[in-house]
Amino acid sequence: MKNIIGIFGIVLLSACSSYFGEKTDLDFIDPPDFTLRDVAYVPIQPAWDQFVYPSDVTIGFDELIYVVDEATEQIIGMDESGREQGRFRVPGVTSVTQDRRFDLLACGTIDTVSANGEPITLACLYRIRMTGEGGKYGIRHARVINKIIHPFYARSNLNTADLAVRFKKVAIMASDIPTQNNRYYVTRQGAGGSGVLGPNDAVLIFSNNDQFETPISVTTSSGVFNDYFRRPSGIATFAQPPQIQASQERHFYYSSVDPSNELMVQYIEYIESDFGAEFRPVIFPVGDTSRADGFLYEPGKFSNPVGLTVAGDNSRFLFVVDADKDSLFQFTRDGFEGVLPPPASGITKMQKVSFGGTGNGLTQFNRPSGVAYYRRIVYVADAGNGRVLRFRLTLDFD
Repeated sequence: MKNIIGIFGIVLLSACSSYFGEKTDLDFIDPPDFTLRDVAYVPIQPAWDQFVYPSDVTIGFDELIYVVDEATEQIIGMDESGREQGRFRVPGVTSVTQDRRFDLLACGTIDTVSANGEPITLACLYRIRMTGEGGKYGIRHARVINKIIHPFYARSNLNTADLAVRFKKVAIMASDIPTQNNRYYVTRQGAGGSGVLGPNDAVLIFSNNDQFETPISVTTSSGVFNDYFRRPSGIATFAQPPQIQASQERHFYYSSVDPSNELMVQYIEYIESDFGAEFRPVIFPVGDTSRADGFLYEPGKFSNPVGLTVAGDNSRFLFVVDADKDSLFQFTRDGFEGVLPPPASGITKMQKVSFGGTGNGLTQFNRPSGVAYYRRIVYVADAGNGRVLRFRLTLDFD
């Protein structure tokens, strides 16, 4: 489906007097089904279009914005106005996140040679320190301080299947315990095999000093599965900026881009008990149309959900971008698609605000690949259009 999804009037922000300039004639717009107030994500202009192929966007704990331009192999640091702070090159970079020490963790590649001297390319996770000489901070002063190369974080031998392994995304954990703070999850896509140390598909846990700990096993009613994750791509925890609200929960969402997986976005819960600790999938309700018209666990809901993020505020919204459906989806933490309706509307059912469609309009996308959220603004890396778009949810505008 390549149409705008949900209740969304195509509204240009420049047409809203409460934001910029004078109103223009909006008679050409078809009114949404919900007529008391508009409920929609409204585009903020201008689009940031100084990129070639922006494959990821993240908000740092330093409250700056970091965009990965896959085509130029650069991480671009920006402030909230879109002003560039600088660029930093990382070989093969496809995604980036920031931990609570303000280090960047970037998924990329590294060129090296095999034991017999042949040139090879391996997956590599780069740790980038944001401070340089004299304590100066920022992307202009950044430097690589560690490289976590597959498979050498876990074993010394290399096989042919390792050449196809790639790291996709990183998600940070928070804790008041120093040794537990800044541990992180990494999604790894492999090329077969089921070994614990790879090169199979997996979600990995690393310590805060980049030591490999373990791949995650998932416990279901059918038993414990060491191979639960299939082509995992996006991953997000509740430890999101700002710092003061960084959650210490170890639960996470992840997305799969395996077309045979009916539930391509899932919520995995970390549970500790007297019998030990385990990761378990959470089952969300589906089909109760008295509460919502869309659900996270709808079979076939997604086609290629490459990126996702969680809101760091009390809303705890989940955002998913689908590169094939050219769409942005938004869900509550309970798995319902949409947001609560405006107060005093008399409606209790969730109102859909997911949207998209193929194109280069302000509410259209071309292979969106990354999504971030901060201060009620959603940022989408619209890779195929070479831009980053911004949207604000509004429940009350003219």
